[in-house]
Amino acid sequence: MAKIRQLLLLRHAKSSWDDTALADFDRPLAPRGRKAAPRMAEEILKRGWLPDLALVSPSVRTRETWQLASARWPVPQPPVAFPDDLYLATARELLAEVQSASDAVMTLLVVAHNPGLEDFALQLAGSGSDDNALKLLADKFSTGALARLQFEGAWNELHFGSARLTHCLRPKDLN
Repeated sequence: MAKIRQLLLLRHAKSSWDDTALADFDRPLAPRGRKAAPRMAEEILKRGWLPDLALVSPSVRTRETWQLASARWPVPQPPVAFPDDLYLATARELLAEVQSASDAVMTLLVVAHNPGLEDFALQLAGSGSDDNALKLLADKFSTGALARLQFEGAWNELHFGSARLTHCLRPKDLN
C-alpha cells in the first residue's frame, strides 16, 4: 500500500518595499508579514501538519518567514535546507526539488515565491482536489498563504496533476 504524503507550500509573508536600494533577494518582511507568519504556523500546528523537513528559499524574506513560523512549533525543529534553486523557482524547478526529498519524509514544507509557487500548486492539483481551495488558489495565492496537497507514493513519483489540493489558507481568513 502506497504511503500518503503531504506537501505544504507556504508563500513567504508580506515583504517590505521601504528600502528601494535593496536587491530583491535582500528584502525583509514588512510588519504585516511579521504578524502573518506566526499565525499561519499556529494554524499548521493546530491542524497537526508539522513538517518532517522544510525546504526554504535562501532569500531574506523566506528565511524570516521560516524563522517566525518554526519558532511557534515544538522543539526539536524539523530539519531545514536552503537550496539556492528555490529562489524565484519555476514550477518545474520546484518539482525537481520536491522529487529529491527522502522517502523518510512524510510531510514536506516548501517556503518560496510567486509566481512559481502558485503555478506549482495549480499544476500539481489533480482530480479529487477541493473546489473551494482551487478557487482561492487560482484567484490569488497571497503572501503568507498556504496550500496543502496530498498524494500517494514516493516523492520521486510526484508529477503534475498527481496530487489533491485539500486546503488553501490565507492569513486574512484565520482567526
